[in-house]
Amino acid sequence: MADVKLAIIYYSSTGTVHGMAERLQAAGEKAGAEVRLRQVPELAPEEAIASNAAWSQHFDRTKDEPKATADDVVWADAVLFGSPTRYGNVASQLKQFIDTLGPQWAQGLLANKAYAGFTASQTEHGGQESTLLALYNTIYHFGGIVVAPGYTDPLKFADGNPYGVSHVTGGGNDRPLTEVQFAALDHLATRIVTIAGKLAA
Repeated sequence: MADVKLAIIYYSSTGTVHGMAERLQAAGEKAGAEVRLRQVPELAPEEAIASNAAWSQHFDRTKDEPKATADDVVWADAVLFGSPTRYGNVASQLKQFIDTLGPQWAQGLLANKAYAGFTASQTEHGGQESTLLALYNTIYHFGGIVVAPGYTDPLKFADGNPYGVSHVTGGGNDRPLTEVQFAALDHLATRIVTIAGKLAA
């Protein structure tokens, strides 16, 4: 299998998607990939961030982390996009980053890569599946290859999301990730690295 370059590009407001991204980074590296973990810039006004203590704390903790650029997507053989749900859709911060990739898209530099997504919401039916499906609409325009996990491992019957990986944070955004989500994230990273390696071979 060829050496795989994996970009994990995400937005996280209160830290859940950030934690998922870090787990994917560890799993991707364990699977043999070279990994870039990149956060997209925050777009929300200061007063909105300040209105939520968890949001404000996470912003302060991560404001100096490397920010995503178009080069991170062009560089990669596989890309994992992460976003919390926003009314059943991708957060505007991640969508804005994706919308800046027009020049690379026009040159065909986003095609023929493996893509998948991960997300989180406060409630169990809070738009996790529609968020991932909305994300994948963009991947089709890229000419990318969606590498959803499906039910390719029995553990997916525990986490229950064939479209990607998701987590329910609860109303207070304080429900921690569990071994169920960690196993699903590990599987997603290993699967996309494996398939990207076959595509690059």
